[in-house]
Amino acid sequence: MSGLDFCAALGMTLPVVQAPIGSAATPALAAAVSNAGGLGSLALSWTPVEACAARVRAATALTDRPFATNVVLAWPQEERVRACLDAGVRVVSTSWGDPAPCTALIHRAGALHVHMVASAEEARRAADAGVDAVVAQGWEAGGHVAGQVSTLALVPAVVDAVSPVPVLAAGGITDGRGVAAALVLGAAAAWVGTRFLLAAEADVHPEYRARLIAASETDTVYGGLFDGGWPDAPHRTLRNSTTRAWQEAGSPAPGARPGEGDVVARRGDAGAEIRRYSDDLPLSRDVGDVEAMALYAGQGVGLVRRTAPAAEIALELAHEARQVLAAIR
Repeated sequence: MSGLDFCAALGMTLPVVQAPIGSAATPALAAAVSNAGGLGSLALSWTPVEACAARVRAATALTDRPFATNVVLAWPQEERVRACLDAGVRVVSTSWGDPAPCTALIHRAGALHVHMVASAEEARRAADAGVDAVVAQGWEAGGHVAGQVSTLALVPAVVDAVSPVPVLAAGGITDGRGVAAALVLGAAAAWVGTRFLLAAEADVHPEYRARLIAASETDTVYGGLFDGGWPDAPHRTLRNSTTRAWQEAGSPAPGARPGEGDVVARRGDAGAEIRRYSDDLPLSRDVGDVEAMALYAGQGVGLVRRTAPAAEIALELAHEARQVLAAIR
């Protein structure tokens, strides 16, 4: 399957995939991106198995186009994948693990399997396992980032390694110029996360939105600080009071970090406690010192300046990309 075939198989008219941005990814967001002609995504790695189908049905009620569900393979996910497939999902994306155990299950249901990689060698292994497309995630990406190779270097290396398997480009892509660059590098589409955190349909706390809009390209930090809930998984976030206090204390190891164990927020007025260094991102219903939470963002955040409906974002990305490509021909 080529990149063009991949997009055509899913009815995509825009080379834009909304990355599975954790709990911020709502059914309304995924459906809106797919309705616009891209591919929306739901993140279900920690969703109770019995709730996965409900999330899928909620998105299906809003679109008749395909959308993806995503799980990270650092934990067993077969039950969640099966629940999504039984609910009619046509695309499953995976990351952070061996895709092989999931591929046959996904294919038996007639769905496509997309797997995220951080190197050309990892991409070759995924292709050998039979995945239908790979996502090459560069180090510039926000959220959890497995590798340390830049998007510019990684994408063409992965394209060369797995051709004709389609490649999606991820990491630091927040405007149409980035989408155009991804296509020039050989990707079938761009995998965009940070820009969609500012979609009107995303479940994002207003303080988080404001800090994304105010940030520059130098305001992110890569490391493993927000490890509560997912240890040993490097990630990129905005600098905030938690990162600054930790750095000022000499960057101590877990167990000796400033404020470790402090409750900084709650998931709703009477909801679950969110402790400092948790991997939770701030949702709209969170109350407390949400600025101190994990504010995931890629290095392209400096180009993100406003909230807009998800469909408008997807269409704008594609329109800008077309203009850039036309100008260089």
